[in-house]
Amino acid sequence: MKNWLEKHPKAAQWIREGGFFLIFSYVVTFLKWGLLTFLPGLFHNLVGDVAWAWPGIETKFMGVPFTLAVIGNSLADGGLAFTLANFTSIIIGECINFPLQRNITFRSKGKVIPQIICHFAGALGVFFIMNLFTCIWNPVTAAFNVPDGIRNIVTTVVTGGVSMVIIFAIDKTIFADKSGKEAK
Repeated sequence: MKNWLEKHPKAAQWIREGGFFLIFSYVVTFLKWGLLTFLPGLFHNLVGDVAWAWPGIETKFMGVPFTLAVIGNSLADGGLAFTLANFTSIIIGECINFPLQRNITFRSKGKVIPQIICHFAGALGVFFIMNLFTCIWNPVTAAFNVPDGIRNIVTTVVTGGVSMVIIFAIDKTIFADKSGKEAK
């Protein structure tokens, strides 16, 4: 094994980074799922029944009406309470994910502030993409009586997958050393 690692240092680095990245991402995804089991109710107690969706375009998919939104959710999909819960789970998750990926996975010694900004910009992009997905997925699956537990698991897995692809590409770039090579 040591011989292979010496002969293929780039492949070994990708395997190590990919392995750590996946492990940390799955742990953080599970944490986000856990937060989404109680945060919507907590935020609902604070803000009540408030629809909040932008741009809030009413449309249909497979005969099911829904509100298309990049940010926010219709009242039927949890409204402002679910949006705040989702965003809070992403922020908490990335506050855990970022240092793990930076310090353990990629062993970066680069400037932390620009790295934080780029990483969280990627997380925000994931939030927008996944909000579009869930504003369609939730009403359609609810119309076909898919249980909430299954819907939440699929949403979490899809969110985790999209996040891993986007965030890995960003992290692989931002945690590279000044010469453009990944940190060792």
